[in-house]
Amino acid sequence: MPTRCRNGILFLAAAFLVSCHGAASVAPPVEPTPRPTLTPVQPVSGLPGGTDGYPWWNDSVFYEVFIRSFYDSNGDGNGDLAGLTAKLDYLQALGVTGLWLMPIQPAASYHGYDVLDYYAVHPDYGTLDGFRELLSAAHAHGMRVIIDLVINHTSNEHPWFQAGLDPGSPYHDWYVWSQAEPDPGLWHPAPAPGSGFYYGFFGAHMPDLDYANPGVTAQMNDIVQFWLEDMGVDGFRVDAAKYLIEAGRVTQNSDATHAWYRGLRTFYQSVSPQAMTVGEVWDISPTAGSYAQGDQFDLTFDFSLAQAFLNSARVGRAEDALDTLVADTQRSFKPLQLATFLTNHDQNRARSQLMGSFDKARAAAALLLTSPGVPFIYYGEEIGMLGLKPDEQIRTPMQWSGGPNAGFTSGTPWEPINPDSPQVNVAAQSPDPTSLLSTYRDLISLRNQHAALRVGDFFPLEAQDLAVFASLRVSRQEILLVVVNLSSEAVNDPVLSLGTGPLSGSYAVLPATSQPSQPPPLVANADGGFDGYRPSLPIPAFGLLLLQLRAAP
Repeated sequence: MPTRCRNGILFLAAAFLVSCHGAASVAPPVEPTPRPTLTPVQPVSGLPGGTDGYPWWNDSVFYEVFIRSFYDSNGDGNGDLAGLTAKLDYLQALGVTGLWLMPIQPAASYHGYDVLDYYAVHPDYGTLDGFRELLSAAHAHGMRVIIDLVINHTSNEHPWFQAGLDPGSPYHDWYVWSQAEPDPGLWHPAPAPGSGFYYGFFGAHMPDLDYANPGVTAQMNDIVQFWLEDMGVDGFRVDAAKYLIEAGRVTQNSDATHAWYRGLRTFYQSVSPQAMTVGEVWDISPTAGSYAQGDQFDLTFDFSLAQAFLNSARVGRAEDALDTLVADTQRSFKPLQLATFLTNHDQNRARSQLMGSFDKARAAAALLLTSPGVPFIYYGEEIGMLGLKPDEQIRTPMQWSGGPNAGFTSGTPWEPINPDSPQVNVAAQSPDPTSLLSTYRDLISLRNQHAALRVGDFFPLEAQDLAVFASLRVSRQEILLVVVNLSSEAVNDPVLSLGTGPLSGSYAVLPATSQPSQPPPLVANADGGFDGYRPSLPIPAFGLLLLQLRAAP
């Protein structure tokens, strides 16, 4: 019967083996025959530097943090920068090497996406000096930091907009105005009667900036330079990227929007050549990928793939995830330049979409962290936090312990704690090798240790079992065979094939952990693939089999 011995990834116990907790029988212990284990190949150490010619972000695993909900250091009920700094050891143990901070500037709303001052830190979170301390500490822990850049709109309480309500003010033309009301859903009346209407795609409280005005672009360039040069951030996640510039009735993905981002790239690279940008382009993959061809953003989020990962994990069939990966990596994005994820702060949480199943959450994590792209993990996803909209309910405080307020604050939390926090929390899962948290730690560790998982080319494999997600990952120095079982039943001996591929000759096949038997050699066919390979190892329900191929001498 399959069991987990170390990390919930792939582990077998049999009567003749030493078990996780000691000898499996009362007979005198017999020293097991040593079995090969995976040899790390080009592992990440310290701040990721890039592998096989790819940029540093392809060696990174990012973690999305909503500061207000992460950890409260002073008891006021709000998470803060000092709280995040205090939890960097936890994040380092998790293995993440990048942080994405949701908006940290002063804002009118709790979430921060209606900015009041682009050059400051929200007083609930701390100060600019506190941010510098966080940044320095994060770098010392081997993590880069990117921040949200909200440039499509400001708050309607921002001083620019308040000044711009006067038609004679130079700030009036920083926003989009009309004397008539072209579209009642997108145009909002100015406070003073007869003063016309302003454009706000996301609502009256978020008026859009007008990038036809060169002064707006100059101001945004200055803001970008401030955070890169004066503060030292490593890049930006650009919010609502596709809505930046309207062209008549075209409100999304206009040619002018693409052109503006080309100019932004030229500017920010002149300030900080190693800075990274990832765009939020919530759209079909070809559209999202059109912003990440090397002339605008470095990455864009692949929303279609995120949904495919969850769909496959939920129904136990690999087809959706495999087909979407093939389409997106081959046709929509530059090689490996896609930001992958399961959910974010605008979506129902992953385990909630997976019917509350921890096992399906493990399988989804395996899909995310063994696939090509740059993975992003939403805070709390690693312990299986639940959350269904409205938005506040998918952004609840992090569950650190089973104690009062889940260990988040000594005060009254800004938002009520999830009722399952006594059972679902970091303290409960951390020492448990079968927990979801341990699975995330081990998957991230595997990714950090193996170049093929980070920068390897992706070759989808054919499997006889519809629940088997299988691929070959090939980097310059490593070949890995990845098999994820999405089923609630063990797969005893998967049969795998690759029609055409990069292989040649014969390969020894080495499993990730000691096994009762050694997989047979894999022999390539004339087209560089292989036919009907059977590793002769069972894969537990919702488990991962990771095999390293080494060319025979």
